[in-house]
Amino acid sequence: MATATIRQLWGRYRSTGMLMKLIIVNIAVFILLRVAGIISVFTLDNSFVAKVLDMVEMPSRPSLLMERPWTVVTYMFAQYDVFHILFNMLWLYWFGSIFVSFSTRRRLFALYLYGGLAGAAFFMGAYNLLPVFTGVDGSLIGSSASVIAIVAATAIIAPDYKVGLLFLGTVSLKWIALITIGIDLIGITSANAGGHLAHIGGAVIGAAYALALSRGVDITAPFNAIADKTVDLFRKIRFRPRRRTSGPQPGPSRGFTTSATGRARTATPRDQADLDIILDKIKKSGYTSLTPDERRRLFDVSDGIKDQ
Repeated sequence: MATATIRQLWGRYRSTGMLMKLIIVNIAVFILLRVAGIISVFTLDNSFVAKVLDMVEMPSRPSLLMERPWTVVTYMFAQYDVFHILFNMLWLYWFGSIFVSFSTRRRLFALYLYGGLAGAAFFMGAYNLLPVFTGVDGSLIGSSASVIAIVAATAIIAPDYKVGLLFLGTVSLKWIALITIGIDLIGITSANAGGHLAHIGGAVIGAAYALALSRGVDITAPFNAIADKTVDLFRKIRFRPRRRTSGPQPGPSRGFTTSATGRARTATPRDQADLDIILDKIKKSGYTSLTPDERRRLFDVSDGIKDQ
């Protein structure tokens, strides 16, 4: 029962778009961190949640970062404060929805990562180069830099796109982005100066993406090229033909095992043709470009080939 439920949830997750995948991952990490907090309360061990947070927060001290290099990525998917994740996910949903209407879901994911990495670079640079942070240690957590990268890029791509805001009426995206960045600039003088500098880093990379795109240059192309090569590698490893051996075989040399009867059926030309079309589409437009039917077809055929 539990296994079936997990498979069903996983299937629904795979069928969602990239924007919702990002939101789901952020919410899932938030829930896990809050569970760690609850465990700390009931066990009277406050160090437990602190240790868990240490595993996802990015430290400002280079020596600690060398010990936990993965935090450069994990920090941008983690939130612990309720209002922090609420506002970040709302902004990600609103601006992400507009972004994908002008661009692609592949670029959305790449820009999310770029924004987070730029935020990390600004944060580390500030804490290790600016005199005001001398002798001060900090940690970075939250998807704000990634989200603001998408906000800035969307506002530059479609500056006059109108959205309705409660109590304010219809407002252009450019004004929303400018006010957001202005608040971060003012926030540099606050106790969370490092966090606001990270937000500025995200805004800078988002603006760079949009301005480069207006000149016909896609700065997310290198990341997506690596993703394409990964798909090609996956295809070669998982679907490479098996070496035939001489002599009689205990069963059919090629076939798909059916769960209902235990019999095997031969792979048809249509199966291979469908697989080639789907994999070519993944290579050109990414996995998220597949329709739910194409995704089901991909896993049905690939599972059959894997069992041959």
